[in-house]
Amino acid sequence: MQTRRALRFLLTYALIGVAAAVAIIWFFPGVLGIADQEPRVVTIEQAPQSDSRGDATPPEREHGPVSYADAVDAAAPAVVNIFTATRVTRGGHPLYDDPFFREFFGGSERQRDRTETNLGSGVIIADGGYVLTSNHVIEGADAIQVSLNDGRAGEAQVVGTDPETDLAVLEIEMDDLPTITIGRSDQVRVGDVVLAIGNPFGVGQTVTQGIVSATGRSRLGLTTFENFIQTDAAINPGNSGGALINAHGDLIGINTAIFSRSGGSHGIGFAIPAVLARSVMESIIEEGRVIRGWAGVEIQDITPSLAESFDLDTDDGVLIAGVMRGGPADEANLAPGDVVRAVDGQRIRNSQDLLMRITEREPGTRAILSGVRDGEPFERELTVRERPAAGELRR
Repeated sequence: MQTRRALRFLLTYALIGVAAAVAIIWFFPGVLGIADQEPRVVTIEQAPQSDSRGDATPPEREHGPVSYADAVDAAAPAVVNIFTATRVTRGGHPLYDDPFFREFFGGSERQRDRTETNLGSGVIIADGGYVLTSNHVIEGADAIQVSLNDGRAGEAQVVGTDPETDLAVLEIEMDDLPTITIGRSDQVRVGDVVLAIGNPFGVGQTVTQGIVSATGRSRLGLTTFENFIQTDAAINPGNSGGALINAHGDLIGINTAIFSRSGGSHGIGFAIPAVLARSVMESIIEEGRVIRGWAGVEIQDITPSLAESFDLDTDDGVLIAGVMRGGPADEANLAPGDVVRAVDGQRIRNSQDLLMRITEREPGTRAILSGVRDGEPFERELTVRERPAAGELRR
């Protein structure tokens, strides 16, 4: 009996205690510090700025210019229009190749001449009247006419060409020629505002605006050496060879190609970086040709399937598909099937990467190529030679 009374007494006061605790928590949460444990949103605000008198002022915001007219005024005078003419001779009807036909009609083989014209753009990039343009604009032309923005016009002579980058250097003889300022194309960032200046469709000098969509574009199949700046600034036929400038009017690229199924601009244009274009131009003017390093190999990117077949743990590097007999790679004992992963300790990611690492070296310099052969690491020292012209390359 006494045990039951004791239990009843304890349970009664326990229930009273629980009820009191619930009431306190419900009506007075701050007493037990529970309110401080509720989730809170913490934000960081910019510290208020003040003027010289100590009064608070609204924070300054970065903003773009209302107009790019100053940049255009600085660059546009050095952008020229280029017109070319090519004489094309075609034979007459195929029946004129038959001696009986010629004898029967009493005539000789007839030929017809016609002139094909082309248009493009160019940039006066150095003193002395040197104009940089795209090689495909003037390739095979019999006559080249250059028209300046100030109304002057004259004939141009070809100083040299580099089909492997689709660049050409022309020379014009005029006084007081404007030149463009060359910018740091290697510091261009995606999102930078750019302007394309050229002569689309022959309507006259035109400026279009966009941003840098990508940098370092390669493996497009446009040229041998690809390191394009991609932009959505409208580039149309006739813009080739024209200027791609930044918001300050500095040249950062030479417009060279568009990606289009209709022939018009779809917002995917490509420009050769100004740093590369200038080096090509200087080599053509000073040496008469572009001097590049050469390893004497045929290479291809390593795909996942190739990596699996060669039992590679990564698809980084390039596969040597062929070796030129008697070339630098042959003398260095490199062989088809070798996987090159580094040059002088610098990692190689793809074939374009290796191509640029070798071609930028002076002939006669040495390069250490390292990689994997038959699952085992290897290292070879290669002496770089001058790259032969595109038509002289033989396996």
